[in-house]
Amino acid sequence: MSLLAANNPAERAEALILLTTRLTELIEKETALFESRKPLEAEAFQDEKSKLATIYRREIAAVKQEPDRLEAAPVALKDQLKQATAHFTTALEANGRAVDALRVLTEGVVRAVADEAARLNDQTAGYGPGSAKAAGSAPAIAVNQRA
Repeated sequence: MSLLAANNPAERAEALILLTTRLTELIEKETALFESRKPLEAEAFQDEKSKLATIYRREIAAVKQEPDRLEAAPVALKDQLKQATAHFTTALEANGRAVDALRVLTEGVVRAVADEAARLNDQTAGYGPGSAKAAGSAPAIAVNQRA
């Protein structure tokens, strides 16, 4: 399943339109889940999205190497493919923004947790009132040199 199964440019254009449309639907669904802070729900269709993206990438590369794969397709199909591709591009851009926002949010949470852990760790170490022995540290030993 590395390239689309098509016998002629028209079939290839139709198949590529279907592929692009389905991939766009999945990306838009994923984006909506990311924006609603439910990224784990997107895991359910990641396998399909990954497979379709691989086929899409390979097919587009093949068309770039051999433009005649689509050249003889009817103009109406080419126009439909251009529209599907434009919609796909827009969906990818929105997905990228959602992924960046989610990444920034996640990094902020991780940083806050790490800062709080460091702050708590600093409170338990040291000497003086209110300090406690740090976990795993050796006990203090007093040595009387006169003995």
